[in-house]
Amino acid sequence: MDLADRAAITDIVTRFGWCLDRRDWDGLKALFTDVVHTDYTALWGGEPQEAGVDELLATDKQGSWRRTMDGLEATQHLITNVLVDTDGDTATATANVVGVHRLTNPHGSPLWTVGGTYDFRLVRTGDGWRIRAIKQGITWVEGNQQVLFRAAMRAA
Repeated sequence: MDLADRAAITDIVTRFGWCLDRRDWDGLKALFTDVVHTDYTALWGGEPQEAGVDELLATDKQGSWRRTMDGLEATQHLITNVLVDTDGDTATATANVVGVHRLTNPHGSPLWTVGGTYDFRLVRTGDGWRIRAIKQGITWVEGNQQVLFRAAMRAA
């Protein structure tokens, strides 16, 4: 495996958490392909989704990352132990994640924390490596899940 590819992919994975926590929506958008496959079924149930990156980050769409994250006071996604495998112009990256979500609310703890993994599928484009799919695995959850639901309603 090319070390430059490994470094570039690890940087994309790191920037994912960094941009999400800082609400850098343009920076986050730049990490993805135009169409993104997301699988949060381990957390929410349901079915994996596929949507345009603009839809994923829309301000007016129920369930979009941006709408939910903008409703929170703060988040911190600690993404570590990135393992990268490449195969030509495609790659996978797996990483551990602890995501802390904060919103003061009248219904319990202001914190909801999720520990688990992210599995990324990436593709090499003319602009470098981009994420085309993300899947979250859950190892543990602690705190008040209402934090996320209330955040989505608050940003509406």
